[in-house]
Amino acid sequence: MAATKAGPVRWSWVPRALAIAFALFLGVFALDVFQEGYALGPLLLALLMHLVPSMLVLLALGVAWRWGRWGGWLFIALGAAYMAIFWHPARWPAYLIISGPAILIGVLFLLSGQPEQDHLH
Repeated sequence: MAATKAGPVRWSWVPRALAIAFALFLGVFALDVFQEGYALGPLLLALLMHLVPSMLVLLALGVAWRWGRWGGWLFIALGAAYMAIFWHPARWPAYLIISGPAILIGVLFLLSGQPEQDHLH
């Protein structure tokens, strides 16, 4: 019986770890604000704006950590929203790099979700 419980528990950490790695990956793109030569105030504002995608991923991770299915759908929605907002036929590599991981993480959360934990208490 312990072996069956260990499987889903172990797999539930895969999308969580991928979401953390994805947030860090998106955060790397915020580092370019330091090359622009801004004063401190505008620099902090630019950094905050560049970190919005990472914050959205971390917000979705927070939801998914507690409610796996809701978080899974939220990750899928984030990936779809990126494609819808920034749609251009020539940008499919960007969609693959940005939307692909978000949708994959969402699907993994949906697959690893345990129904008994997804109910609101």
